This record gives sequence, structure tokens and C-alpha cells, in this order.
Amino acid sequence: FVVFSALYVVIVLGNLLIIITVTSDSNVMIIVIIFSDSHLNSPMYFLLSNLSFIDICQSNFATPKMLVDFFIEHKTISFGGCMAQIFLLHSFVGSEMMLLVAMGYDRFIAICKPLHYSMIMNRRLCIIFVSISWAVGILHSVSHLVFTVTLPFCGPNEVDSFFCDLPLVIKLACMDTYKMEIMTLANSGLISLSCFLALIISYTIILITIQCQSSSGSSKALSTLTAHITVVILFFGPCIYFYIWPFSRLSVDKFLSVFYTICTPLLNPIIYSLRNEDVKSAFQKLRNHSVNA
Repeated sequence: FVVFSALYVVIVLGNLLIIITVTSDSNVMIIVIIFSDSHLNSPMYFLLSNLSFIDICQSNFATPKMLVDFFIEHKTISFGGCMAQIFLLHSFVGSEMMLLVAMGYDRFIAICKPLHYSMIMNRRLCIIFVSISWAVGILHSVSHLVFTVTLPFCGPNEVDSFFCDLPLVIKLACMDTYKMEIMTLANSGLISLSCFLALIISYTIILITIQCQSSSGSSKALSTLTAHITVVILFFGPCIYFYIWPFSRLSVDKFLSVFYTICTPLLNPIIYSLRNEDVKSAFQKLRNHSVNA
């Protein structure tokens, strides 16, 4: 309880700090960022702050209940609560996948077409990217939930996880769920594989472009790109594993579920802030402003 409580607090505060830092440095209104004259007014930081917002949401869909369940012997959840966890999980995961693709596209334009960057990556396009990310995530989740809520459950309705995982819930149905399992695999696999391949292609082109540039001009781009690739690997690694063997669950799955819902939202702000001089400079500026105030 103590360990996961500490991790949960760090996740929320860490991602919230990134949002506050970017927004305070860019004159932001809520989550929709309005660019201004600042070194954190670029589209990359707009997308980063929205990624932090999704990470906060992702850490809240199941972690608070898990913390409460540490003190409860018979851990239960209502049917509505279980369906809500499935909906929220797939909404946030689907949105984050699309947002990572948008961040990959942003780095592709910045490095491969630098002279056209300000014209292509404008405020309107960034807002469209974020809107599409949320729309795809919600539609992806609803497409799962429409079939799941109609399944007959006749017990024992026990999910061997700390939250309602879709493949585990489907296995509880009192019917042949093979077609449902295939549909789930195809739906989640399609969006995961499409986003992952898009990111691999874009980052491969970027790496080739960086190799052709001068060493002085490519060092900062390579540092930023390394942070992006690290986040992609940490995010898509467990996701790909879940849907390679989605219906034959192993004991390691619980560890990966914890890593996916707790560690990944924790690592994102650490990776982006520690490897980014602009973010660290903004942190210092925000701290000095708070001290002076």
C-alpha cells in the first residue's frame, strides 16, 4: 500500500507538474493550449502536456480502488464499475496510441522538413490531432463494450487481476466466446499494430535524416528522439504482449498490468523532463517564480 500510494502520488504530481510548467510558460487556457512567445510554445510541448493529462487519467481508472482493496479481504466490484474500468482503460490507451503517433509526426516534420514546420504544425492541426486521438480512443472502447455488456455471466464471476481486464472478463461468459475473442484481438491488434508501424516508419526515416545532418545540428534532435522512442517501447511493449497471447494468461501478466497502468504513466514525465533542457529550464523558471511570489 505504501509503495503504490507513493507511486500514485508521484504519477499525478509529476504529470501535473509538466502540464503546469508548459501551460504557465505558454499562457495556456485549461488543456487547449494557445501558443505564445515562449520556448515551450511549440506543438511538441502542446502534445506532451496532453500526453501527461492522459497519463493522469490512466493512473486514476483503477489505482485508487486497488489501494482501497489492500484493506479489504473480499474484493468486489459492481458490474457497472467493471464495465466502466474496461471503457476507461481502452479509451485512454487508444487515445495515447494516437497521440504518440501525432508526436512522432511532429518530430518527423521538425527534423525532415524544418523549413515548413511552423506552417504545417500550426495550432489548428495540433488541436485536430488531440481531438482525433480522443475520438479514436472512445470509439475503440465503445466497439468493445457494445458486445461485452450483452454477454451472459452465470459465475463464478472472479477476475484474476486488480482491475477488469477485457480478455479476462470475456472468459467469464457462459457461452462459446471464441468469436468474441477473435473480434477483440482484431480490434485491439489493428489499432496497436497500425500505430506501432506508423511510429517505426517515421522514426526510421528520422534516424536516416539525422545521420545525413551535421553532428552539431543533430545532437539535440537525437536526444529528443531517444526520449520519444523510449516511451514508445515502454508503452507498446506490454500492449503487444497482451494481444499476442490475449486469452491464455500467465502469472507475469499481473506484473505487466501493474507496469502498464502505474509505471508507464510514471516514467513518461521522468523521461521527457530529464532528457529535455527546455523542460528543465522551465521547471527552474517556475520554481524561481514560486519562491519569489
